[in-house]
Amino acid sequence: MSKKKHFDLDEPLRHPDHHRPVSRRDFLGQGFRAGLATLMGGSVFSLFANPQAAQAALSSDLEALRQQCGVSATGAGKIPFICFDLAGGANIAGSNVLVGQRGGQMDFLSTAGYGKQGLPGDMVPSITDAAGNSFTNTDLGLAFHSDSGMLRGILDKVTAGTAAAVNGAVIPARSENDTGNNPHNPMYGINRAGADGSLLGLIGSSTSESGGNSMAPAAMINPEVRPTKVDRASDVTGLVDVGDLVGLLSQEDTVAVMESMYRISDAKLGRVNTRVSADAVIKDLVRCGYMKSADLADRFGDPGALNPELDPDIVGPAGIFTSAELSGDREFQKTAAAMKLVINGYAGAGTITMGGYDYHTGDRATGEIRDLRAGRCIGACLEYAARLGKPVMIYVFSDGSVFSNGMLDDSIEGRGKGVWTGDNQQTAASFFLVYNPAGRPQLLGGNAADQALHQQLGYMRASGDVETASSPAANNVNLLVETVVLNYMALHGEQGNFANLFPNHGLGNASLMDSMTAFAPIV
Repeated sequence: MSKKKHFDLDEPLRHPDHHRPVSRRDFLGQGFRAGLATLMGGSVFSLFANPQAAQAALSSDLEALRQQCGVSATGAGKIPFICFDLAGGANIAGSNVLVGQRGGQMDFLSTAGYGKQGLPGDMVPSITDAAGNSFTNTDLGLAFHSDSGMLRGILDKVTAGTAAAVNGAVIPARSENDTGNNPHNPMYGINRAGADGSLLGLIGSSTSESGGNSMAPAAMINPEVRPTKVDRASDVTGLVDVGDLVGLLSQEDTVAVMESMYRISDAKLGRVNTRVSADAVIKDLVRCGYMKSADLADRFGDPGALNPELDPDIVGPAGIFTSAELSGDREFQKTAAAMKLVINGYAGAGTITMGGYDYHTGDRATGEIRDLRAGRCIGACLEYAARLGKPVMIYVFSDGSVFSNGMLDDSIEGRGKGVWTGDNQQTAASFFLVYNPAGRPQLLGGNAADQALHQQLGYMRASGDVETASSPAANNVNLLVETVVLNYMALHGEQGNFANLFPNHGLGNASLMDSMTAFAPIV
């Protein structure tokens, strides 16, 4: 029998040079553990909640109360934000997203530098193949290696029209390998910047405080908006329970009953003398409680409307996923649940944790097939946003990275690239993609050379290592998170308020922050 050449897609990774996995992070990074489902509940009024556009408007006399009570079918109206936490130390730089020297992505590294990042000498982006084809691809605005597993996955799920309305930026930045001390997750900062949902503030596919594998920066954590665990369709539909009333009455009659309850209560409250200011607050809480219940019964009387598995844009003959893909792959199920909630505005931001990215297994195929699946999940989010005509920001990061010693994997899945030999934080990077329904987001800068410096925020040495002095984010994960939040705010034209929201930030003065901003506003 021939020796097995790589690990299957969901097979756990056992490393002889690693200790036995003992923590949640260890199990996630080596693929021993996937997300578990839980049924979430909240207050009585929150049980009525869930996604999908209103089926009918509330009565006209209650419409004005929507704004007064802060009720919106689209949440805060900010750009939906989804981050992918690739647990274990995935490769991003070089073999997936190109990272260059001072001049940007196309200021190429040395052949040895690309070799460290898993690219053999005959596949480095500075040359062309025998047919004259470049090893670079800019279909998504951001430059990828033309044979990137993540790129192949993304392009497998997006249409050409969607790809043409995407752009991105890469941030070369070190982060520690195989440790919980990586405050990578930006969701609390995104929420502080205004992202909120009509149903939930934040969601994540893990039960951790950040909602993902990596930590959130301690200074940004807000316990009031701790992410709700969502990683499958049943988690989404389980968020909604309008009680027995909808079963006894039609949805329209249920809404009418709720509205009547509000009017009766409001009339009684009107006869209560307001002696202290606290009375007025209590009255508002009661009024808004009944009004929100009516609104939520109106919008979410049918919990099936929230089910990503019943959304024809997500699954089915014309869906982003086939029925077989969605039923047979847990990572696709996580992605479908998260993008349904976030892109529809039911949650402000979400984290999708994908395990098994500690893939320095002495072959290349294991990493390639996992990068391909991550790309398909990223592409699904972009395409779903396009189908709904909504913008979206996708952020991809991992705790640490890997390196190659130059040996090649000539198997079909290995694609003739360098095997991943071990962990190496020096080759790490993160990147984000932005989809804009109105057209490709525009990089800042007056000419192509300036724009290249806004597409790559920092740079690497010719050796393929992060230049730690190239940006505030390059050697500080907390500042990497701040950079991501700054860029999210800049998409709204609100970067000028960054210092007010984050008064102790470490991104420097306005000029330095401008240099760490990629795009002009899109909303």
